[in-house]
Amino acid sequence: MTTPTPGFADSFWSADYAAGLGVLFTKLQQGAAENRQILVIARMRAEAEELYGSKLSEIAAAADKINGGFSNDDGATMRKAYEGVRSNMEDAARNHKKIAQSIRDLVVNPFSRWCDAHEGRIQECQDELQNRIKAHDTQAESIKKLRSNYFNKCRLVEDLEEENKLAFQEPETSPSKAIPEIKVIENQEIQEAVDETVYEIGDEVYQTEQLKKVLAHALTHIKLGETKVAILGTYQNTTAGSDIVEYMREHMNTTSVSHAERVGQDLVTHGFLRLIGNVGNTFANSSKLFYQWRSKAFQVAGIPEKKQPLIRAFSMPTSGSEDGVGSPVVGAVSEYLAGWSLIGGSNSGETSAQRMRREARESDEKYKAAVRRLDELRCELEEAITAYLRFLQRCELDRLKALKTVILDFSGTIGNVIPSLQSTVDNMMLFQETIQPESDLRYLLETYRTGSFNPRVVVYENYYNKVDEQTFGVDLEARARADKKRVPLIITTILTYLDLHYPDLEGDEARRGVWLADVPLTDTHKLRARVNNGKPIAPEVFSEFDIPTVASLLRLYLLELPDSLVSSHVYEIVRTVYNTPTTEGTEIARIPVLQQTLSQLRLTNIATLDACMNHFTRLIDLTSADETYIASLANLMAPCILRPRTETSLTMEERHAYRLVRDLFAYKDAIFSELKRMATQNSSSNSSMSARPRAISTNESNRKALVEERNRLLMEKASGGRSRATSPAPGHRGSHRRDRSVGGPETRFPIASPTNASDRHRSSLGSLNKRQSLEVPGVGTGSPTRTLPSAVNTSVGSPKDATTSSPPDSAGSSANGSGEYAAAVPPQRHSDLMDSPLQKRNSLGRSSAARFSTSAAPRRLTASSQGGVAAAIAAFKDKEAAASGAEARGRGVTLEDKPMDM
Repeated sequence: MTTPTPGFADSFWSADYAAGLGVLFTKLQQGAAENRQILVIARMRAEAEELYGSKLSEIAAAADKINGGFSNDDGATMRKAYEGVRSNMEDAARNHKKIAQSIRDLVVNPFSRWCDAHEGRIQECQDELQNRIKAHDTQAESIKKLRSNYFNKCRLVEDLEEENKLAFQEPETSPSKAIPEIKVIENQEIQEAVDETVYEIGDEVYQTEQLKKVLAHALTHIKLGETKVAILGTYQNTTAGSDIVEYMREHMNTTSVSHAERVGQDLVTHGFLRLIGNVGNTFANSSKLFYQWRSKAFQVAGIPEKKQPLIRAFSMPTSGSEDGVGSPVVGAVSEYLAGWSLIGGSNSGETSAQRMRREARESDEKYKAAVRRLDELRCELEEAITAYLRFLQRCELDRLKALKTVILDFSGTIGNVIPSLQSTVDNMMLFQETIQPESDLRYLLETYRTGSFNPRVVVYENYYNKVDEQTFGVDLEARARADKKRVPLIITTILTYLDLHYPDLEGDEARRGVWLADVPLTDTHKLRARVNNGKPIAPEVFSEFDIPTVASLLRLYLLELPDSLVSSHVYEIVRTVYNTPTTEGTEIARIPVLQQTLSQLRLTNIATLDACMNHFTRLIDLTSADETYIASLANLMAPCILRPRTETSLTMEERHAYRLVRDLFAYKDAIFSELKRMATQNSSSNSSMSARPRAISTNESNRKALVEERNRLLMEKASGGRSRATSPAPGHRGSHRRDRSVGGPETRFPIASPTNASDRHRSSLGSLNKRQSLEVPGVGTGSPTRTLPSAVNTSVGSPKDATTSSPPDSAGSSANGSGEYAAAVPPQRHSDLMDSPLQKRNSLGRSSAARFSTSAAPRRLTASSQGGVAAAIAAFKDKEAAASGAEARGRGVTLEDKPMDM
């Protein structure tokens, strides 16, 4: 299938938005320069034709100025020839002037106007997108400050709580030296938080330095006066509400009076203005309401406040003074008290701990609101970019078609007037026919595209790692953990809704078209805004939108994940898999390799991928989709399933994600049956591990195998303890002998019966072969379930009856019901258990030759390690046989069962 050429809307994206758009607008500006070049050629050709015609017309006039000559011979043939030449000159002059005028009328004038309009459209789009990107970046920067402020507040609260906990304990040393240090740190962090204060005024967020410039300009350009209020006195630095609104509309680009009033109200809220002479703090566009600029405004602006000089300190007004109450001293005291009341207010009775918690909550709300605002700006920006990119693609295609038409008109204008120039015109027409606008547009896309649509969500980061209030952009496993499901609820809800509403559509074509419909990003973002709250989605929300929009919501959710569904960490492995050549008809040989690769993913990713593939394959089967539809669906879902960590010009041309999706469609059952089986065993293993605390391990890949092996030994210990008692002497059943161990770890734990022994060996090495069959595809020709050597499954108590063997996939193949999912357990890992407290307690003499080496780190089975695995199994057989013989020759001892050291 031919790969469809992407359009502008899926080609010029980048992480910061500006870089990709910069490449596009550079090419569009180049196209505008090309237009001007064509225009210069046409204009100068018209000027040349005009000049040529003028010169030709001057020839006859110059010849007529000569007296005598051909004018005296009326019937001579020479005169007739002269007049014919003269007439041709005049005709040629008229023709060339006609060509010049035609070029101006048909090419220069209309194309010049079109070029101006085209450049205006490009510039308008560029300015609009730049403004939106600037607003988005400004909001993103403010979020960094708010996030830092929020985290600082939370740290202060945590420090205070720790300090309170330690306050009721007996100090180990004198606290006199520690207390000042704590206070210094607290003051430093509080000062740091104050320095990072941001102000939200109107629809903009200002940092302190930005607000300083705004207030300084306002205080120097707004008329400041005095306002006398009955009883209260005279207030300095006052301005009418209408004057403030007028200033905002002229200098702060407020779009309306209501917008200006919102800005003014925010200034009041932040303590820069206050209403005088009336009750309340409401800002209004009124010439009768006056507002006083408070001291905080002058301090932030860095402008000295205008105050009346004090005549006497502590001077009090006389009873007969009309303006006594408004005296400077009383005004200063009143403002001080008002400020004190404003600071204390309803929170004047709170303790320091309560104040810190309140400030932490307030900073959390501000940060959360800012993140929501940024998310809205990002969605609006992406909608605008998508719309403008599609518009610009039409503009560029129109430009290429216009150039083709211009060259055609230019050539036709010359050829129609002067037939003698037909050969030149024919060549020009041939050049015109070689112009292919669609091909040129495809060349631009293939050469200069910067990346496909890949939205980058800035999520709200809760200090306590909660994701209860957001759905999109959150890590898949974190979202599933919050939903308490293996697959996030948003995915299962969307897929279930689609399954229920497919029958409502008419015909299979409409059902298949749900996923291929071109849904406007604006509609998808509207639905996204309705469900992006971290809560389960009610189906009634989806009913307000059409079915293709619901399907597009799933694609958007997968695109906005921090990592693709198949993690980018395995992208190089997938590339290697599909770059390895295979013979025709052997594509199925990739399936074991894909199983091994996908097994490295987290369980949530595997379960989600399985749910999506189930839905798609069922849709393909039930609607009898053809090859074209399957290819289109795979091409559409490929970036949702697998994306490289960083998109480059190389990865944009690769088709590995598409081929992976095609294989998942074709071999879903074969791939996921093995993955689900391993996931089930891994889940059982995890549930058995949850009964004891997690051991500390410096090797996470080794820890899982060690815990599973220890669980197996614990269960054998428990099953053996129920059937064993203290034995005073050796009996006739060799399987109950508990001599001191002299061999490897496989003979150091008691075995209750031959059945338990068989179970034990199936658990310890059966999983080894299972992982070998999964992780070493193509090795061996038989079933992946292989029979272990008989010596491995032999009962220790009866060496001569050592004939029992069991396939590892039989029922009850693991004593504790666990299986390895993330890593195989090679034989070397048994040696790690020898360092456990239990083994050290029961071990007296162990030959170093009988132990497995602990120096080598555990490793996964690969095709190159088959010889080493075989040798390890053979060594395991020899140790088992030697240990069985040693037990047969041992003497009876009295042992006491005790619980294992945990």
